[in-house]
Amino acid sequence: MIEIIAISLFAVLAIISAVHVYWGFGGLWPCKDLQSLVNTVIGGKGFTQMPSAWLTFVVAALIGTAGVFPLLLVFVSDGILPFNLIAFGMVALAMVFIGRGVASFAGYFRKMEATEPFVTLDRKYYGPLCLLLGSGFVAVLSAGM
Repeated sequence: MIEIIAISLFAVLAIISAVHVYWGFGGLWPCKDLQSLVNTVIGGKGFTQMPSAWLTFVVAALIGTAGVFPLLLVFVSDGILPFNLIAFGMVALAMVFIGRGVASFAGYFRKMEATEPFVTLDRKYYGPLCLLLGSGFVAVLSAGM
């Protein structure tokens, strides 16, 4: 079962990473124009542009790397990185995702990120997905200890 969770974490984060690469190359999905995309995925007051391509590629690389950690813990024993480093990374990633998920439901965060449709999407999808991902990291780490 834990293998399925690890692979699922990797798959979801790989897809999210790929979407960021797509945006880095100027893609507009799931929207039809730049401002709609900014309002959908950034949601910040006064934002009219997506982040630069290089920054979007860095974010894509970080998200993709996060997806590798559960695979390393579950499938690679005596491998590339020491167990303690992988475990520390898993704890850090769980905290980041859970913190991001909790922030979606905090009143202050919603006031900061005031544009629609981001606020609604954040509460319905982005925040719960982050909580689920963080919980997955906790589950994989707990099983691997």
